[in-house]
Amino acid sequence: MNNFIFQNPTKLVFGKGQIAKLRKLIPTDKKVMITYGGGSIFKNGVYDQVKEALKNHTVTEFGGIEPNPEYETLMHCVTECREKEIDYLLAVGGGSVIDGTKFVATALKWEGDPWAFLEKPIPVTEAVPLATVLTIAATGSEMNNGSVISRRERKEKRFFFNDACYPQFSILDPTVLYSLPQKQVANGVIDTFIHVLEQYVTFDNQAYVQDYWAEGILKTLVNIAPKLMENQHDYDNCSNFMYAATMALNGFIAMGVAQDWATHMIGQELTALHGLDHGVTLAIVYPGVASVMREDKREKLLQYGERVFGINQGSDDERIEQVIVATEKFFRSLGVGTRLSDYGIGEETINEIARRFEERKFMLGEKGNITPDIVKEILHHVK
Repeated sequence: MNNFIFQNPTKLVFGKGQIAKLRKLIPTDKKVMITYGGGSIFKNGVYDQVKEALKNHTVTEFGGIEPNPEYETLMHCVTECREKEIDYLLAVGGGSVIDGTKFVATALKWEGDPWAFLEKPIPVTEAVPLATVLTIAATGSEMNNGSVISRRERKEKRFFFNDACYPQFSILDPTVLYSLPQKQVANGVIDTFIHVLEQYVTFDNQAYVQDYWAEGILKTLVNIAPKLMENQHDYDNCSNFMYAATMALNGFIAMGVAQDWATHMIGQELTALHGLDHGVTLAIVYPGVASVMREDKREKLLQYGERVFGINQGSDDERIEQVIVATEKFFRSLGVGTRLSDYGIGEETINEIARRFEERKFMLGEKGNITPDIVKEILHHVK
């Protein structure tokens, strides 16, 4: 197991009716900006619950944060926050709203053009305090310090980390998942699943606790996903899904282990260039990564296959092929395509993604050995 330092300051407030606790969790002397997305919180009752809980606070709102939050939109929010002297942000939504709010919180403390800390790995260490009311289980952004932002005019998608962007608290009420479109549930399951694989299917770090945690999350998702597709109103299944998504990317399974993230980096480019849902891009890319990098991942692919899917018959090569097929079959069972051709994407995009990684001098994977040429090979594998 590798050396590590771990700290996660986010308080989780989990369960039915917990949104009402906002009244005590945010000090009444704060000027609060509520941020949200396309307005689903008005239909599912979350908005009314939040407003009722904060009726004794000074509150303003900023809506319209897009899926894959857009830099220009967020900069409008930054301007409004400065004009209104906002000193507390409450993100009410899914990962995109939370990521966007983390950017706003950081930009409010940044001097100069905020795109600078997205374009280059410039350290950021300050932010306006923020908290979240989660409405979509997927990204784990409710309990981590990361954020991914899009800039559509440039067809780019970039990320940053800021320890000051750990939410002070996050409210997770599983009943908010009842009204989600099935497509969002499927995307959330895939996003959570790949978050775990990026941290787990690398090479053996002799980190037994982290491996069993990771496998527990994966097995939970394999077990409950078909049930969620049939019935989104089962509280226990929604609870386990929501908690799995948080646990997948809050640092717990990352302690002391190698991490990959090639699937996410390649997938982000597919979103930037074609606007595909994040979960869709991951379902496309991961089978390619696992296939092309199978020698580097051999031991963990075999372990993953046996412990999660029960694959233990045949030669090692046969078992690895079976686990890649099983993973892809799982994604397709959720109604998501796993080939570029499913979405009309071809050679031009493959070449452009490789060119971008060449230009940025990116070397991906847990060993830093996935070159732009190997990225092309991965994408050709799932063409």
